[in-house]
Parts: sequence; C-alpha cells; structure tokens
Amino acid sequence: MTTLSVSRRALHLVGAALLVGCNSLDVSNPGPINDADLDKASAMPGLVTGMSFDLSRAMDVTAQALAIMADELYHGGSYTNEGLFNRGIVRPEDVNGMWGDMHRARWVAESGITRMKAVLGTGFDTSPLAARANIYAGLSNRLLGEAVCSAVIDGGPAQDNKVHFARAEASFSEAVRIASGLTGAIRDSLLRVAYGGRASVRAWQGKWTEAAADAALVPTSYVFVAPFSTNTVAENNDLAFETTTRSEYTVFNTQWAQVFRDPRVPWDSVKTTSGALAVGQDGRTTFFRQRKYTTLAADIPLVKGTEMLVLRAEAALRANDVTGAMALINQARAFQNTANTPLPPLTATTAAQAWPILQRERGAITWLESRRFWDLRRWNGEAAPIKNSFLETRDKCVPISLNERNSNPNLRGG
Repeated sequence: MTTLSVSRRALHLVGAALLVGCNSLDVSNPGPINDADLDKASAMPGLVTGMSFDLSRAMDVTAQALAIMADELYHGGSYTNEGLFNRGIVRPEDVNGMWGDMHRARWVAESGITRMKAVLGTGFDTSPLAARANIYAGLSNRLLGEAVCSAVIDGGPAQDNKVHFARAEASFSEAVRIASGLTGAIRDSLLRVAYGGRASVRAWQGKWTEAAADAALVPTSYVFVAPFSTNTVAENNDLAFETTTRSEYTVFNTQWAQVFRDPRVPWDSVKTTSGALAVGQDGRTTFFRQRKYTTLAADIPLVKGTEMLVLRAEAALRANDVTGAMALINQARAFQNTANTPLPPLTATTAAQAWPILQRERGAITWLESRRFWDLRRWNGEAAPIKNSFLETRDKCVPISLNERNSNPNLRGG
C-alpha cells in the first residue's frame, strides 16, 4: 500500500486511544486505563462501546477490500495490494491488517462477554448491555465467516469457516434470550438486530426455514449500523475518503455502472475543468464516484429489513416457490420506490429467470456493506440455475494471514 494508506492506519491506532462517544451509548474514553479498572459495573458501558468501535474499524477495512475482491467496485488507484485484490489475487502477506482487525473485533466482544458475566453476576441476564455485547460478538463472527477461507480461533488450528457462523448463531440466540426479558423500545430494537443477524448465519448453515422465520420478525424499515464519525480519524469511514478526497475506487467497469437511478446503488461521474471524464489515481481508469457514503461520518449498515426480504426470497426460491420469491423481491423494491427513483416490479415465472434477479437485487440492497464477496462465493459453489461465475478464476476468500501463520504454532509451516 502507499505511504498515505499506511499513515491513515497509523492515525487510526492513535485515534483509538482518544475515542469519544462513537455510538448511541454516548460513552467517553479519555485514554488507556488499567485492565483491573474494567472489573466494575460502571465500566460496562465503555466496554461495550469498545466492542462497537472495533467492529466499525473492521467494517471500515473490509468495506473497501471486499468490494474490489467482489464485483462492487473497481480499483483505479495507486495501492499495490488493492490492485491485486481487484485482479482476484488475495495473498496471506497482503491481508495481515484486515485479518487482525476482524479478529480483534471478535476477541474484544467475546472476551468482553466473559468479563461482563463475572462482573455483573446474575445481573448479566437482565442487562441490555449484555444483549448488545452478544450482538457485536455475533456480527464480528458473521463478518469473519463471510470473508475468510478458514476459521482460526485464538491461536488454534485451522477450521471450516462456518465455525464462525455457529459461534455467531449462539451469540445472537443469547442476545434474543436476554432481550426477550426486557421491556419497551430497547427490547424491540435489540430483538430486531439479533433476529436479523441470526437469520443470515442460519441461512449460511443451510437452515433456511429457521432463517426465514427470523427474517420475518425484522420490519422492512429497520436498519442497524456500524457507526462512524468525524470525532477522530480513527472513527472515519475511509471508503468515503478514498472515493471523495481521493479516487482510488471506481464504479466504472462494474455491472453497477449500468444501473441508473437506483437509490440503493448511487453513483455519479466526475468531470474535469475541461469537461472530460475524470480518471482515478492511476491516471487512466475512468472515475465513477460512489455516493452511498458521502462523508467521513457515514454509517455502514449491518442488519436491514430490506435484506431480510431478499433473504426470505432466497429461501422461497430454494423451496421452488418462484411466485413467493418474486413477491418478496418486489416488496423490497417498492419500499424504496419513489417518483424520482422508480423501481418498478420485476417478473419471473421460472427459477432460471428468478435466480439472476435475486442475485442482482440482493447485490443492490447490500452494496458496499462487506456482504457481496460471500454471496458470490457461496453461489459459485452451487449448480445451475443458482451458480454465479464471477469468482470462477479468482481467489474466493481471505486466506489465513501471514502474521497468523508465523505466530500460531498450530499453523507454522502450513
């Protein structure tokens, strides 16, 4: 990567020590504190805020890298590793930072839950913070399961990536259990994100009936996000920086460059002072600018009701219910259909017609949310009419990082 990329990551690490209120809990952390000081109930809000922060940092990295490993953005910039990712080459030595950020989010959430149980005792079962902590553990494991080739848990051996989905399901189920005993708006909010998260990881384990049932409990308008802000550089959404301040990633040369007036996939062209189309940092690739994240404080969705509709649509298609699947797809389209951004109903009468529609619609709904790479990977492993060939000659997942291979005695030489 270039000096610029490295320096921004260094600033993130400095900013992490200066974190100020990065989510709705409004908890301030004035700086490093002793570990023992976390062993008190008053420290639990800050502990959970730290889980949120680390998940946002992981999402910040993957939103960029997985987008160009998939078919969401094209690399038109100056970064070496990203140029390889864009060509479908994902090497262990190039994913050290991403691997570390994703596992940090998982470890901070899971170890934090262990601490919370010890500190809160019986109060853990009635704490909204405990439910939220389990949600972060579930979401971080989902991110890992969708990205990595193999699961490696705390220095252990390489395992199937779906180990992360099983861990995520357990965490989401625990969040459901705790939240179900609460009352009021906090109960509803926690249950919606827990059901939504569990729906996806159940689907990825082949539990489509259970997944559809969970997904049906999430309102179409519901959105739960990874928060970003301009409080510190560490809290910035860097995809916005790389596509606004710089022009490293472009919509040009992707299928989305042929999608117009779709509010789910907003992008525009940029002109030079002479009226020509602008190019990226490489000096030659046409620069089409994504407009989903326009500021450094733009949040990244993690669970959405519209995604739940297309998840249910996929479950219906897998049960050969084309009519039901298309009805759910069109329900999701209708939710964002306006006079200025028309999304008319789509039609299909056969599975062969419906599957490409489903894959495109899911792609639009989850665009630039670190989800598409996994979708392309799982569909690539299916037979027609499900099979998607985009990743056919490309690396299909994030390998175990070189740092992990060198430091983990269970992996050395592997």
